[in-house]
Amino acid sequence: MGKNNINIQNRKAKFHYEFIDKFQAGIVLKGTEIKSIREGKASIAESFCEFNEKGELFVINMNVEEYSHATHFNHQPKSQRKLLLQKTELRKLHKEVKNTGLTIIPLRLFINERGLAKMKIALAKGKKLYDKRETIKSRENKRKLDRIKKAYG
Repeated sequence: MGKNNINIQNRKAKFHYEFIDKFQAGIVLKGTEIKSIREGKASIAESFCEFNEKGELFVINMNVEEYSHATHFNHQPKSQRKLLLQKTELRKLHKEVKNTGLTIIPLRLFINERGLAKMKIALAKGKKLYDKRETIKSRENKRKLDRIKKAYG
């Protein structure tokens, strides 16, 4: 298993949110956490991002399973993990979240070519119920169209 094929996604995100802006952030991890992520044992499906009182961004509710070969120094599976962004990006995100009530959600957790864990996050607005219905309708229409093309193609 190569180090670059870890790609943990938040599949529900596109359905529940409308993305306004996307960013790539580094994550502060402990040794056992990065090892678990490299084994693909992490989930960001239920997670979200939040600022603390110092203006630092944290990913909350990200689940990284305990590393199987660790001793009693293992990490907590659901602890908060600090995200690393440039100061200007952090300020922009903090302002948007505070003023407009937008949320920051993790989209993808991956290992870059240098072997570091990175997270793609998005500034997002929650979709209303009718928006979700539209998403479902357009997806079904696309499927029907693809079936028709396949039948006559």
